[in-house]
Amino acid sequence: MSMTDPIADMLTRIRNASRVRHSVVRMPGSKIKTELARILKEEGYIEGFSVSPAEAGPGTVLEIQLRYVGARNRECAINGITRVSKPGLRVYTQAASIQRVFGGMGVAVLSTSRGLMTDRDARRAGVGGEVICHVW
Repeated sequence: MSMTDPIADMLTRIRNASRVRHSVVRMPGSKIKTELARILKEEGYIEGFSVSPAEAGPGTVLEIQLRYVGARNRECAINGITRVSKPGLRVYTQAASIQRVFGGMGVAVLSTSRGLMTDRDARRAGVGGEVICHVW
């Protein structure tokens, strides 16, 4: 069965897993999902990720290890994660008008002509693009 929005599916799986305090979340993999996981790891929102071939059928499986802080109550490093640009309403922005997420406490992920990058990297490089998601 095909999905209309695999990125939204990925973000929902991460959001749901963090709310019930799972340590690992698995999903079908793709290049853009792997790049999004790489950015989340670089920004410190997840512990790590791995890509492996699917056991049943074609494709790959992306496994993300969620990051928790605090020894007692295990607070997830991801407080919120939302999809901004959707298949029915794409959201594009220029480099000069990229908005900060929670006053710079969060990160926006953009799909640019140079690949996926954070809002800070896009501002520094002077490129705009499609706003994929906000993470805080």
